[in-house]
Amino acid sequence: MSDIAVMAEHVRDLDPESIASLTAPELACILDDLAEQKASLARIEDKVRSALDLKYGARARQRRAEEGKDTGIVRLEDNGFIVIADLPKRVKWDQEKLKHAAEIIRSGWGDDPSDYLKVKLEVSEAAFANWPRPVRELFIPARTVETGRPVYRIETPNEVEAA
Repeated sequence: MSDIAVMAEHVRDLDPESIASLTAPELACILDDLAEQKASLARIEDKVRSALDLKYGARARQRRAEEGKDTGIVRLEDNGFIVIADLPKRVKWDQEKLKHAAEIIRSGWGDDPSDYLKVKLEVSEAAFANWPRPVRELFIPARTVETGRPVYRIETPNEVEAA
């Protein structure tokens, strides 16, 4: 593919029909270029985020402490600009301990745990596929299959042989 020089930049102003008329090697080249650009931008973004944390992290932590909070948004002034520093809260719940709490609410307190807990029932698709037919048929009315956005890859014959 080194002799093909179609880059993502070349298709910026083309409509989808024009891009669809390109050859598979040209499309593969564009996809490779896009992947490289995404990876490069991700590395740059990581560096900039680290730099922002180096520059503003200590001040943001101090401001949060002054405001009596561990997470959330604080605003800092820097040369006439307002820097908004957000430290999002990510809460994780131990499922076994929640089940234990729900049992205490149900049997010990006589309350309905659904007043306190959200319960989402899910079925593993791999498990569903392996269930006996009568069990699958019981669950089929509750099952909806939707599709995501199509994804395409183009591999060279050498890549296919290696795989």
